[in-house]
Amino acid sequence: MSRYFIYLSFNGARYHGWQIQPNGITVQAELEKALATLLRRETPVTGAGRTDAGVNARLMVAHFDTPAPLDNPAETADRLNRILPPDIAVYDIRSVTDEAHSRFDALSRTYKYYLIDHKSPFLETFACRYRGTLDFDRMNEAAEQLYRYTDFTSFSKLHTDVKTNNCRVTFARWELEGEQQVFTITADRFLRNMVRAIVGTLLDVGRGKLSVEGFCRIIEQKDRCAAGTSVPGKALFLHDITYPDNLFLPR
Repeated sequence: MSRYFIYLSFNGARYHGWQIQPNGITVQAELEKALATLLRRETPVTGAGRTDAGVNARLMVAHFDTPAPLDNPAETADRLNRILPPDIAVYDIRSVTDEAHSRFDALSRTYKYYLIDHKSPFLETFACRYRGTLDFDRMNEAAEQLYRYTDFTSFSKLHTDVKTNNCRVTFARWELEGEQQVFTITADRFLRNMVRAIVGTLLDVGRGKLSVEGFCRIIEQKDRCAAGTSVPGKALFLHDITYPDNLFLPR
């Protein structure tokens, strides 16, 4: 068997997340269906993670196996794009080592969340609009506290099947990009709903409803009910995933 990493992006608006579900359309299901049509065999894919319903990806990585090497991975990507719906796009297929795993071998993942403070018929499709004033300096002060902790139970969806709620956050900051305030966060792994819960709690800090110390106490309580409301998924993007170079075979 030959293993490949497939790099894709998608607009998550009409999907019930990445992972296949019995009662909802998913990105994984659409990708597997397209691969089965093209390769003429069932071709399961394993994603680097699970995005929630409505969440987008500028970059998602998944791996799949074929009985024989692909003659031309670039051509395979092009042919897949002709089959896939308009809201999913494949832009690269890379040959990797037999044991390479899109989820377990990922070194880091980066998410971005977009906010706007005004009505926009264009930006509002992929951004969350807020009203009033937010103190982004105070929100960044709170975001820096994330580096101090590893257990993020307070920001995790309840009753998940993970073995640990520990994550290592290496970057978390709000920055102005054009008309939008963008929260960028990088970690070795993320919990279900984690970024949306963190953003919702940081908004409470920005509105003056919660102090930086209170933000830390929420993390220390390890209780999802203590944290803020999760923000809408439409403004969240999986932005980047990194891997060790030695996983990839020469093109």
